[in-house]
Amino acid sequence: MNPIKTLVYFAISLALFTGCTSKIEQKPSISQANLKTVKWEEIEQFKADNHLKALKVFVKDCKASKKNPLLTRVCTLAEQKSSFENPEEFFINNFQPYKLISDEGDDEGLITGYYEPLLQGSYYKTKRFKYPVYSVPQNLITVDLSNIYPSLSNYRLRGKIVGNKLVPYDSREEINSIDYRTTKNLTPICFVDDKIELFFLQIQGSGKVQLPNGKFINIGYGAQNGHPYYAIGRKLIEMNAIKKENISLQSIKKWLLANPSEVDNLLNQNQSYIFFRKSTKTATGSLGTQLTANRNLAVDRQNIPLGFPVFIKTTDPITKQPIHKTMIAADTGGAIKGKIRADFFFGNGEKARELAGRMKQQGELFLFIPKQQDTKD
Repeated sequence: MNPIKTLVYFAISLALFTGCTSKIEQKPSISQANLKTVKWEEIEQFKADNHLKALKVFVKDCKASKKNPLLTRVCTLAEQKSSFENPEEFFINNFQPYKLISDEGDDEGLITGYYEPLLQGSYYKTKRFKYPVYSVPQNLITVDLSNIYPSLSNYRLRGKIVGNKLVPYDSREEINSIDYRTTKNLTPICFVDDKIELFFLQIQGSGKVQLPNGKFINIGYGAQNGHPYYAIGRKLIEMNAIKKENISLQSIKKWLLANPSEVDNLLNQNQSYIFFRKSTKTATGSLGTQLTANRNLAVDRQNIPLGFPVFIKTTDPITKQPIHKTMIAADTGGAIKGKIRADFFFGNGEKARELAGRMKQQGELFLFIPKQQDTKD
């Protein structure tokens, strides 16, 4: 073929194909992720979802998220009776869906899971109940830099005052070495009987403690010591103790129970430490609302704002059956970082624990952005 004709045909083909390709864009005021505009019909199984359940959770979370000006209008609309009469149309009429894309161009990321654990404990320290669940320390300083540096609004500086300087707060190992009776800074909410389960409670972020009389204490996230989160499963893989494909909450606990002399050393690899608050609510996310099993997600808030609906496409870690549903971003976590990253809240009980412990699936995420903000950055 004539070279000139070849070039013309190529140009025409390129124009045709690029004209049909959704544009990758960013919306700095909403998300730092790479966003690909999609049509509703392109989201597999969206129409098959229970939209009424999704809307009810969205409205529940709107009690906190409607303070966000991006959500104020759509939250007000969601609360109206007409929205509940046709919840699918509510989402379609009021949101534009965007598919999250990684910097490398991938459209799948890691989906893990979490749950609300139940521990056995007491208000008093005993021979059995000897591991303290600490409330937020009096000397923990949290600095919000957003008033000075708006670009750092997603970051918090945590430490303590020594002399006239703000220094890093104590690490996990340092906190565990302190006798709380010798300091006014550390106050136990209660004591539990299992330090491994206490460690997992900190990873989950909230849970329940059952007292000897059968009553329960709700324990909610209070603060973090400022040290980076480190996944101890990574250390076990490096040690060739557990194969990467077999890492789960269950396999990690099994190894810890089989190697009691190594427990403290391994747990201390994660210098991050979570402090709690006694709460009247069950499991509560960073948004401040009670979490709904199978409808709330923990996310990286730099990429997915709290309160926003997110359609998730992933699989059940045990049955391998597809999970396709609209969920609401209502929580965050130290390990939940990335352009396509989410933590699926499974609720409480043994089934939830089993699912959460094994959940490490690949998945796609679609962020629903209110249409009134669609053209604003």
